Amino acid sequence: MNKNTSLGWLSCLLLVACSSGPVAPLWQGEAKDALDRANAAYLEGDSRMALSEMTRVRKAISGTGRADWLANAELAHCAAQTASLVVDACRPFEALRADATAAQSAYADYLRAQISSATLAALPAPQKSIALQTDGSTTALSGFAEPLSRLVGAAVLLQKGQASPSVINLAIETASQQGWRRPLLAWLGVQTQRAEQAGDTAEANRLRRRMALVEGRVNATY
Repeated sequence: MNKNTSLGWLSCLLLVACSSGPVAPLWQGEAKDALDRANAAYLEGDSRMALSEMTRVRKAISGTGRADWLANAELAHCAAQTASLVVDACRPFEALRADATAAQSAYADYLRAQISSATLAALPAPQKSIALQTDGSTTALSGFAEPLSRLVGAAVLLQKGQASPSVINLAIETASQQGWRRPLLAWLGVQTQRAEQAGDTAEANRLRRRMALVEGRVNATY
C-alpha cells in the first residue's frame, strides 16, 4: 500500500480492478465510477447526487454477494463524511462489519478515533501515526499527499482533542484548494467557534463572511 495514496485501497474494489490483469467485469467499472462521483458530489455539498450515486454503487456490488467488497465502498464514502466532520456516519459499514476484513474494521475504528491495539496493528503507517499522535502538531498529517486522507487525519485528531490551530488551518487550506465546499464549511465552523470562545469577535465575523462566500450568500454588484 502506497502511504501517499492511503485511501486508494478503499476505491480499489477488487485487486484485479487496480492491476493490469484480465479485463474487469462491467460492474466493477460502474461501481468505481459511481463511487468517485458520489464522493465528489458529497464533498461539493450535493447530498442528493451523492445519495443517488451511492445507491448505484450498492446495487452494482450487492450483485456479487461479497460483503467485504461492499464494505470497501462504504468506507471510502465514510472517509468523505469524516473529512467533513460528520462523526459516526458509517452506519452502512457497521451492518457489514461481521463479514469485513480486519483492515476494514481497523479503518472504520480509525475514522471514529476509536483506537485499540488491534486497530493499530492493522492500520497503514500514515494512519497509525495519526492514531499514535499525542500533540497538536501537523507532523503526522505531512505523511498524506492525498488531500482527502489529510482531511480525514485532521478530523481524527479533532475527535481526539488534538486539533491545534495549525491542524485546523491546514484542514481549511486543504479543503479550500480542492474547492470542497462541505468540509471547508465544517472546518471554518470549528475555527469560528474557537474564535468566539476566545472572545475574538472580529475574527469570528471575518470567518462568518468567508462562510457566506462559500455558501454563495455574497452578491457582488458591478
